[in-house]
Amino acid sequence: MSKNIFAIFLIFISIFFGSTMGVLIKLAQNDVNIYIAAFFRFFIGLIFILPYIFVTRFRVFKTKNLQMHIIRSLLNLPAMFLTFSALMLVPYEKISALNFSVPFIVTILAVIFLKEKIRIYRISALIIGFIGMLFILRPGIISITLGVQMVLFASALWSIIIILTKQLAKNDNSITILTYQYTFMTMLSLLPVLIYWQEPSLISLLYLSLAAFVGTISHIAINHAFKLVEVSMMQPFSFIGLIVASLYGYFLFDENPDIFTWIGAFIIFVGITIISFREIKLNKNLIRSRIDINS
Repeated sequence: MSKNIFAIFLIFISIFFGSTMGVLIKLAQNDVNIYIAAFFRFFIGLIFILPYIFVTRFRVFKTKNLQMHIIRSLLNLPAMFLTFSALMLVPYEKISALNFSVPFIVTILAVIFLKEKIRIYRISALIIGFIGMLFILRPGIISITLGVQMVLFASALWSIIIILTKQLAKNDNSITILTYQYTFMTMLSLLPVLIYWQEPSLISLLYLSLAAFVGTISHIAINHAFKLVEVSMMQPFSFIGLIVASLYGYFLFDENPDIFTWIGAFIIFVGITIISFREIKLNKNLIRSRIDINS
């Protein structure tokens, strides 16, 4: 399996499990506040990876980028609180649609700060995705509610976090990045949870435990994908999250997506298909050229 194809596979895994985590957090918050949900999501996740930390005798914490890990977590905390709050105010599918602003911000930041080259096919995919987003959001029709503002602000923070993660992935492996994230996020979310403590029910703890499990898989997958491909190549695939979110919203929360949402989703899928085949073709051509040189 080529590097690009494996990265695409990891991205899809991350999107599916990330969307599933959001559903579980939303279900848990029917019983507990966002601070309880945030703390237990990372605290339980930290428990899941503790065996690996002990097996490596804490060598997993070895890094030359401690300051960047701290900054990443400090940005992650408000982004998480905003997202978890929005889950109770905005339909799940709409949150996914609003998060489509992330790829555009990330691609621009990657070009400016990471000096990545953005090829015409990636630009085309992003433009097609943006057109699909316009069908979904229909600017001028959707009011800018508090929940929408939360999602948009969180999207800006997530964009910066993605850039930082890509930078960290140059020297740290995906487990090291994950371990620092879970450790710092558990510590940072502890104070709010002590102030706004609510005793969670068993069903809420079950939802949060499952959220921690699938969220951990999602983070490991996306962190490793960052080591394989450029950020700008990865972002168009995040659009597929709308389809996953729409299905979850329809079957679990009685949220009925209108025809414009599905038209937009199809347009986005076209953009994803274009970039997928192009990256695969580029990889095959590169392999052929290497074979020719060696022969």
